Amino acid sequence: MDVEWTLTELVAEATRSIATLPPPKNGQVRAVPDERTVRYYGTLGLLDRPLAMRGRTALYGRRHLAQVVAIKRLQSAGKSLAEIQALWATLDDHTLARMSGVEVGKRAGRREFWKTPAVSTVAPSPRASAPYPVPPRSLPMPSSIPVELRVELAPGATLVLAVPPDASISPADVAALRAAAAALVTELAQRGLTLEAQ
Repeated sequence: MDVEWTLTELVAEATRSIATLPPPKNGQVRAVPDERTVRYYGTLGLLDRPLAMRGRTALYGRRHLAQVVAIKRLQSAGKSLAEIQALWATLDDHTLARMSGVEVGKRAGRREFWKTPAVSTVAPSPRASAPYPVPPRSLPMPSSIPVELRVELAPGATLVLAVPPDASISPADVAALRAAAAALVTELAQRGLTLEAQ
């Protein structure tokens, strides 16, 4: 059975664990997190959901402690929260334990999932809601992800381009693309592959 700490107790445990770490390089980052900071980590998806709720009090365990300590270790190494978010999805319990120095209890991972017996075969009601809202993971979006741009060359013939997100296309560009594709559109029409040919 995992230990169960309130948020205040989790912060106290984290403070003891972090005391041996060097101070963060970034002067804007606190060396030791407070309760508000730990809650913020939860909204970013850097902290798992609480183990349980006792009334309105959330209870946390050793994995939560390991997550908080690992975040502070990475920040002390100069990593930003955005960089930590990108790394977070790749961490397993073993790596998290090594990074934080906190022993993490064994949890059912991908391999153990199939061995775990089902608790119930009855599907939950679609109206049932979680006991508390789950914040979406907000991972930083790279600025190099292309966007789809469509240029209609003829009825039934559309050119689809993957362009940088800041690219724009002018009417002159569209006219030039249509002129360059005229032979292709003619060939498609002759083969009955456009709406114009129907």
